[in-house]
Amino acid sequence: MTAPIAIIMGSQSDWETMRHAAETLAALGVACETRIVSAHRTPDRLYAFAKGAKAAGHKVIIAGAGGAAHLPGMTAALTELPVFGVPVESKALSGVDSLYSIVQMPAGVPVGTLAIGKAGAINAALLAASVLALNDPALSGRLAAWRKQQTDAIGEHPEGAA
Repeated sequence: MTAPIAIIMGSQSDWETMRHAAETLAALGVACETRIVSAHRTPDRLYAFAKGAKAAGHKVIIAGAGGAAHLPGMTAALTELPVFGVPVESKALSGVDSLYSIVQMPAGVPVGTLAIGKAGAINAALLAASVLALNDPALSGRLAAWRKQQTDAIGEHPEGAA
């Protein structure tokens, strides 16, 4: 069976950010598939992946991209599956260029845009898992437990304060 969530990225260097999405999904017990699919360097691979993603059994796509950041938008243009875009921090403009590229999709081609970097990758995974949890009570319970654990880890008073 194909993993319900696909994590795609434009290059190997994007893995440093996108691995956080994969790790979050693993912690929730959600299978994912990871691939390098560049909108610019492997457009035929992108086209084949996006056009075949639904038939392959994917339910949600998380697309990380830096620089020009065309991967999330091009993927969304080629599939009706939900696509969540994660701007990868770039050296030149700290990921703001990627954020602007992903967030400015024209009406009719939606991409859910997350924060730049690690936080965005984690939140993309949580958002994708939340979509799947709508029809999966066990996953819904795991998400609730994850959120409770996060809440319980926050102290009421700062350490060392009087």
